[in-house]
Amino acid sequence: MRRAKEQRKERRLCYDWPIRFFEDFRGMHFPGRTVDVSSEGMAFICHADKNCPEPGREITARFSVPRFGPNGRINQVVFTQEGRTCRVEEEGKMLRRVAIQFAKPLFFKPGEQGISETAVQEKLEAVTV
Repeated sequence: MRRAKEQRKERRLCYDWPIRFFEDFRGMHFPGRTVDVSSEGMAFICHADKNCPEPGREITARFSVPRFGPNGRINQVVFTQEGRTCRVEEEGKMLRRVAIQFAKPLFFKPGEQGISETAVQEKLEAVTV
């Protein structure tokens, strides 16, 4: 399947950690897996069922972002962000890739922490989420 044109203005942080999303904070939440995140938005994978958000739908996502510090330290910053679903793409028969734009940006740029993609993957493989 052809991917949508890249629209982000900053480097993304790619990683595979759990996410929960919901339409009503007090209602049911649904699981997914983070694909990537920037300060303006994120993409995640979820089941291709009736709970998968549709384009234009407002949702809230709860997820963690790794923040790399000095001396190889990794901290997790937990966010609960409201946003709007921009795209939903097929990832096979059972999965969908959902892209959302945050209503308010994160307080830092996850993909611009001065660390290479290879180093990110090596560090995150050592962390169990």
